[in-house]
Order: sequence, then structure tokens, then C-alpha cells
Amino acid sequence: MNPVPWLLLAFAVAAGTTFGVAVLAERYGRRLGVLDVPRPGEVQRWSVPRTGGYAMLIGLWLALLVGYLLRSRFLVDPDVGPVWNPDDDMRVLGLVLGSVCIVPLAVLDDRRRLGPLPQLVGQLLIACVPVAFGLRVNSIAQPFGDPLDLPIWLNLPISVLWFVGMMNAINWVDNMDGLAGGLAFAGALVLFARAFLFTEYSVALFPVVLAGVCLGFLGRNRPPASIFMGSAGSLLLGFGLAGSGILGGAKLGTAVLVLGVPILDAGWVIFRRVTRGARPTIGGDREHLPMKLHDLGLSTGQTVLALYVVSAVLGIIGLSLHTPPEAPSIDKLYALVGMALVVLVVLAALTVAVTRRRA
Repeated sequence: MNPVPWLLLAFAVAAGTTFGVAVLAERYGRRLGVLDVPRPGEVQRWSVPRTGGYAMLIGLWLALLVGYLLRSRFLVDPDVGPVWNPDDDMRVLGLVLGSVCIVPLAVLDDRRRLGPLPQLVGQLLIACVPVAFGLRVNSIAQPFGDPLDLPIWLNLPISVLWFVGMMNAINWVDNMDGLAGGLAFAGALVLFARAFLFTEYSVALFPVVLAGVCLGFLGRNRPPASIFMGSAGSLLLGFGLAGSGILGGAKLGTAVLVLGVPILDAGWVIFRRVTRGARPTIGGDREHLPMKLHDLGLSTGQTVLALYVVSAVLGIIGLSLHTPPEAPSIDKLYALVGMALVVLVVLAALTVAVTRRRA
């Protein structure tokens, strides 16, 4: 049994399909007028098609289809038979159906630019699909004893909140060419590596396909971008990362660590807006970390590269603290707390520096 060729094939199909379809999506996005027009407070300078997310969805679906059609050729042990968990198949089905539900919400947003409330309602409905198929945060591991089992009345809202929170975290960080796709690529690779190290090969398929989708899209989205992912893409990445973080057993600590920057940035922005009496969902105020770095003199490429490096470092730290999900090390707790403190201090310092510079 050798799962490596199978996983590499799925990765290649996802990357190649996404790149190829993105070229067509760019062309038809311009013809149909589905364009992202520069708005106040953004670094974007010209209109760009926002149809890349549909190419990402097609790449994901096709790669998963190929992976599951060929799974029996690679994941069958001669002595024990199939080495996958049927329950995980149902959870992945929930993820696929949830990703299908992204399409109508994205189409509406592309046509009408929906407000925060309709988007939130749509995100809640999308999140409920995989949760209904059993993809939930049933327990939370902790380094001081056995995992804490969550009753259903608690794990249901926590699971939905996890999906919605991740969708918004990636959506909000999608404000520079190549940024959201690169950060999601790093996160998906780390979650894939963790599943692979625990020999959860069937579970590892989804994050490795998601990583392939990100890489294929970055071929058209790297600065200067010729196409944007739009709502379809940002929702897919947040949704897919959230699902990968709890597929085959909750790996929330690893997911939060490697995606700590967009998660904490979203929390910091909400805090800043609330404290000055503004709506948390209002945009155009350049409160996000990438915008602050840009205002301090970094170019778009330099800003994206700096955040790539930070994400890669956090991913390496997460993998170096490789422990079974039911028995996380105290080091991972220290790393999470340390990461949170460092990022929050940096956000506070940058906020002060940018405020003075603007003044």
C-alpha cells in the first residue's frame, strides 16, 4: 500500500484544473462584467474579474472525484483490507455538499454585492451542511488529561461558529494579490502533513486537494493578479480549512496556530471598530494587518511575502510539536499562547505606528 502517488495525483489534478479553468473564468468574467472595481481604502488600482473562485470549486470537485475513484487502488492493505473510515466519507460528503451551497451565495454577491447580514445568513446555512453530516467538534483535547467531550447542545453551535469564523477570517484577509491563497496554501499543507503523519491517508486527501487548488489559483493571482477569487474562493478556502481542521479528529490547535495571523487580525479589527463605535463589518478603514504594513511603506509584494514567511514559520512550529490529537503536549499550549501574545503586540504596535504616520 503506497498512498503517496495517489495523493500527488490528486494534488496535481487540483492544481492543473484550477489553473486551466481560471484562465477561462478570467475571460468570461470580463465578458459578463463580473468585475471587482477598486474601492476607497483598497490597494487595488484597476478592475479585475472576480470569478476565480468558481475555477477553484471545479478544481476541488474534480480532484476529489478522481481521488475517490482511484482510492481502492492505493488504500487497500493486503492483510486488513480498506484502510479508511466510512464515517469520514460521510463527513467529506458534507464538505462537498457544503461547497456546492457556496455557489448561489457567491453568485448573488457577485451580482448584487450583498450586505453583511445576508452574507452571514448564507454562511450559517453553508456551515450547517457538514455539521449535519457529522463533521463536528465533538471533543477538545487538552494537555492536562483526557479530551473534554462536548455535549451535542454545545458542539453544534461551536462547530457552526468554527466554520463561519474561518470563512470570515479568510474573506477579510483577501485584500491583496496572492495573500489569501498563499496563507490558505500554507495552512492546508500543514493540516495535510499532520493527517499524513498520523497515517490518516483518506482524511489527508481533502487538505492536499485544497492545497493544490490554492497553488493552481496562485498561478493567476500572484501580484499583479489577473483574476480575483471573489466570494466563491474566499468562502471555499475558509470553509475547507475549517473542515480540514476537524476532519478525522479535531486539530484545532494546529489550525489556529498556522492560521493565527488572519484569525487574530480579524479579532483585532473587530475590537478596533467596536471601540470606536463603528460596525464590526464595515470596510474601507485599512485596519487589517496587510493594509497597515502597506501604509508603513511595504509594497504589495513585500507585504504578501512577509506574511507568507510568518505563516510558514508558524506552520513549522505546529508540525514540530507533533503529538497525538488525544494527548497534545504542553509545548503546543505554550506555542499557541506565545503566538497570540506576539501577534497581538505586533498588531497594537503597528496600529500606533500607522496612526501616527497618518496623522
